Amino acid sequence: MIYHVSISGNDTNYGTESSPFRTIGHASQIAVAGDTVVVHGGVYREWVDPKHGGDADRPIVYTAAKDEHPVIKGSEIVTDWERVSKKVWKRTLPDDMFGDFNPYRERLWGDWLHEPKNYSVHCGDVYLNGRSLYEAESMESLYIAERREVRFQNTWRLRDERLLHPEDSIYQWYAVVEGNTTTLYCNFQDKDPNREMVEINVRRCCFYPTQKGLDYITIRGFEIAHAACGWNPPTAEQIGMVGPNWAKGWTIENCHLHDAKTSAVCIGKEGSTGDNLSARFNKKSGHVYQAEAVYLALQFGGWSKENIGSHVIRNNEIHDCGQNGIVGHLGCIFSRIEHNHIYNIGVKHEFWGHEMAGVKLHAAIDVVIENNNFHNCTLGIWLDWQAQGTRVTRNLYYDNERDLMIEVTHGPCTVDGNMFLSDYSLDNHAQGTAFVHNIIAGLTKSLRVVDRNTPYHLPHSTAVLGYMPTYGGDDRLMNNLIVGRMEDSVQMPTDRVLLRNLGRIYDDFSTPEEYGKIKEEATSSHGFLFYYKTPQPVWIEGNAYSGYATPFRGEKDAVVAEGMDAQIVEREGKWILTLTVPRTISEMTC
Repeated sequence: MIYHVSISGNDTNYGTESSPFRTIGHASQIAVAGDTVVVHGGVYREWVDPKHGGDADRPIVYTAAKDEHPVIKGSEIVTDWERVSKKVWKRTLPDDMFGDFNPYRERLWGDWLHEPKNYSVHCGDVYLNGRSLYEAESMESLYIAERREVRFQNTWRLRDERLLHPEDSIYQWYAVVEGNTTTLYCNFQDKDPNREMVEINVRRCCFYPTQKGLDYITIRGFEIAHAACGWNPPTAEQIGMVGPNWAKGWTIENCHLHDAKTSAVCIGKEGSTGDNLSARFNKKSGHVYQAEAVYLALQFGGWSKENIGSHVIRNNEIHDCGQNGIVGHLGCIFSRIEHNHIYNIGVKHEFWGHEMAGVKLHAAIDVVIENNNFHNCTLGIWLDWQAQGTRVTRNLYYDNERDLMIEVTHGPCTVDGNMFLSDYSLDNHAQGTAFVHNIIAGLTKSLRVVDRNTPYHLPHSTAVLGYMPTYGGDDRLMNNLIVGRMEDSVQMPTDRVLLRNLGRIYDDFSTPEEYGKIKEEATSSHGFLFYYKTPQPVWIEGNAYSGYATPFRGEKDAVVAEGMDAQIVEREGKWILTLTVPRTISEMTC
């Protein structure tokens, strides 16, 4: 069956092209495997909560009508504002506008989230002509509304967290929730909200089933925006603006996704394996609860290739989200993330936590992340725990605070054909990764993690094979162009580890030949401590270095030449790479 939805329709209609439904949500209660829901142009302010899933050969397809532009928003328009002062206006709203979830009553909270010290950040947001406002620290600061260059600072960055658009920081909102009403106070500066478009977050999600296990759904060609979703660490019930909720075989393609309070697309964990238990009860660390979630998912959640994952997220534009473009723990297995443009993630700096990136995945088993464009993100891609059989290939990174981080994972993981062009390119807190045929212009950091054990799996399977710390090493660094744009030995504020150009980060590691001798010469007094004290060997050869970059001390067939550079420029929606290569390097074979 083909059902049609139009803003001029009615849910009592038949759902035909001449008699369309009014809401996508109504169609989603009827559509079953093999059906298509065609949505015509217009703005649909609703949470689409499907009732049925499809089959592998008969998905349920939700698609934009040809040459039309349907928009799903989790917000509502608010009018009739009352002026309080020259710049500040207010509007009082009843609780029944929000249903059972008031995003101005609900604050962001959870494991690994660091709020500002002097106020709470809430799930709600206010938009003036499509631009997200900043939540004020207090009523007093709302009236002052000073411009900020750096809004919420932490010590994990190479340099200060500069706001991408500091001129927007003077537009602020503050909510007072009392009894059954919510009063929004907004500093609109010189704008009259009764003459402009003002929208506020009302719904937690835009297209997300509350029921688990609805497989094989396709979402194609929509603009989706303004969801009041909460913080999404790997220990939470991860809920995004769009996502499958612990299912298999979803396709999200050709969509424009923006302005989720936290995560635009969630392909992650469900709630029965734990929901922020560390922050909720303070009995155990988040690391312990996260490990337990893996085994609970295996024992009771059906976590396997047959039941979960294998999603495709492609050809989307994803931007201006507070935490992630795409997030997932466990539910992301065997998926493909390709040809997406992901930018402006986490750049408002209203809050900070350890789970922020354009793509943040845990347990990315046999996941392929290919041919995406990441820029202006707090971190481009973060692969954390169990990145096994994972391939990160042919992606472009520039103007990010960091490009790629691989953490406490045992591999094998392949990083090939990428262009890392930000000043801070790579955090390698892992082992068993092959870095091959990349252009790497920024600084890098290597860190062994022997105080946290993490699982690893049978090949191409979710079955756990073992559980061990990250000794470091077992890496392959081959045939990369390492530009050395910045001088290395930069000291991070909270780290004793230096940032260096790739190559030198391995100077404390051994070659395979050296490792064999070290192991043989280790005295019996070392015992098992030998493995904690000695990183595994590395295989490094055939890389080209320039500028401040120098080869690994044991490298074979390295080439060093001055004058290599890589620059990226955007022109009218196209990205142009200018690669300057000295003759010595251009004539090199590898």
